Amino acid sequence: MTHSQRIQALVGLLLGMFVAFLSSTIVSNALPTIITSLHGTQDQYTWVVTATLLASTATTPIWGKFSDLVSKKLLVQLALVIFTIGSVLAGLSQSVGMLIAFRAVQGLGLGGLQALVVIVIATMFSPRERGRYQGPMAGVMSIATVAGPLIGGLIVDTSWLGWRWTFFVGVPLAVIALVVIQRTLNLPVVRKNVSIDYLGALLIASGVSTLLIWVTLAGKNFDWASGVSFGLVALGVLLLVAAVFAETKAKDPIIPLRLFKDRTTTLATLASVSVGVALFGGAVFLGQYFQIARGYSPTVAGLLTLPMVIGSMVSSAVSGALITKFGRWKGFLVGGAILMTAGFFLLSTIDHETNMVLLGSFLFVLGVGMGMTMQNLVLAVQNTVSPSDLGSASSVVSFFRSLGGAAGVSVLGAVLSSHVADLTIKGLTAAGVDMSQAGGSGAGLSNLKELPGPIADIVRGAYGDATARIFLISGIVSLLSFVAIVLIKEVALRTFSADEQRRAEAAGDDVDAELAEIVQGDPVLVDPLPAEPTDSRRR
Repeated sequence: MTHSQRIQALVGLLLGMFVAFLSSTIVSNALPTIITSLHGTQDQYTWVVTATLLASTATTPIWGKFSDLVSKKLLVQLALVIFTIGSVLAGLSQSVGMLIAFRAVQGLGLGGLQALVVIVIATMFSPRERGRYQGPMAGVMSIATVAGPLIGGLIVDTSWLGWRWTFFVGVPLAVIALVVIQRTLNLPVVRKNVSIDYLGALLIASGVSTLLIWVTLAGKNFDWASGVSFGLVALGVLLLVAAVFAETKAKDPIIPLRLFKDRTTTLATLASVSVGVALFGGAVFLGQYFQIARGYSPTVAGLLTLPMVIGSMVSSAVSGALITKFGRWKGFLVGGAILMTAGFFLLSTIDHETNMVLLGSFLFVLGVGMGMTMQNLVLAVQNTVSPSDLGSASSVVSFFRSLGGAAGVSVLGAVLSSHVADLTIKGLTAAGVDMSQAGGSGAGLSNLKELPGPIADIVRGAYGDATARIFLISGIVSLLSFVAIVLIKEVALRTFSADEQRRAEAAGDDVDAELAEIVQGDPVLVDPLPAEPTDSRRR
């Protein structure tokens, strides 16, 4: 591929990534209307979101492994097709049950796009060169995260569109991405005897799904300390233990356990779990804080997160450009972890009356830390593994980040719910309010609009004050990612892509010396490969 073709293919990939991330957030403001229209329940409300999360998280490592075995281009196109079909069917749903099922189909495609876009970019660009493209990647994710709720709210409020267009709107973009990728992406297919680990895939997906179902429903549908809770945990752990055993016996395991013998991969995976818990678990409650505790509309609530988005975009672009220029990355990871932790601890001081300018500055600090951390963790792992394990290693980091995020949302949500209830009761008691007038112990989010003004203010204040605890826990968890990042050794960034490394190894060139070189105190290595393959190497 020429440089122009690679850039055009990158545009198609980023468009596919934008559509995927947009689908995750666009329904947030539309869900109340959707559930009302389809006569759904509160439990079904949760499952419309959870179904996509389960499917995408559980299948991420499977997509990643397949990318090491078959055509990456074909897999990206397949993921886009599955996602598009799921979107169309979700928009045509006649019941909440149908919607949940088709949202799971969307999740299958979403899991593929999340894993494969990063892998394909790693195949096209060297780790050293890849830094300059992290800014656009972070921008796509950030814009989709903010634009999703805004677009969803606008579609629902537009009478001649309706909620079904929250699913249809991404279809044209997905088709355009599919056409661009078909015309520009031209990656070599490594021919090998494929042995697909079906048992490992089934056990991993089942085990992860069981544990995610547990953390999603516990504290809502059943108590954390109950027979159902213990049963789900036991089943999930048993399935994952069986998966580990199956992976040790498989010829081509979905998650090669040998990857964890590498220090960088192991520590980056641990850091990703912590980053997932902190980022997804903490940031997801910002919209609730702005809308409930501060009384802003969904549109304004989305705009108030812009300091975090801008901080993430700027820091990701700047750190990526500097990594490309100097070839050093650990300092940015450490700095990002410090800023992310500081941002969470600053946010742990907020309440329902915090000055909005001050709050915006806290969010900016958090965003800067996020931008310097997320993609660079994947870069560190991709830089140390062989091309044959690129897909598996990349998807493992993404998988554990998503897993940490899924668990974080549920656990921190349970903490928030409990703390809000305590603060509400204390506030009502201190105000001398008769609990029967307040709706008993049921005074809260579900009947907030029906509560008398003074009581509603107490509930809103409880949400504002309780949110600080979520960020405090997120800050403590992010400290774990900081420790893991500090222990990672900085290895020189390779100046050749995974495709070029494959060709070099096939030609008998020794590239192991560069892979083992440590950057700290040493000059950045010169690319041992020619800029263009020779005629003999082309043959």
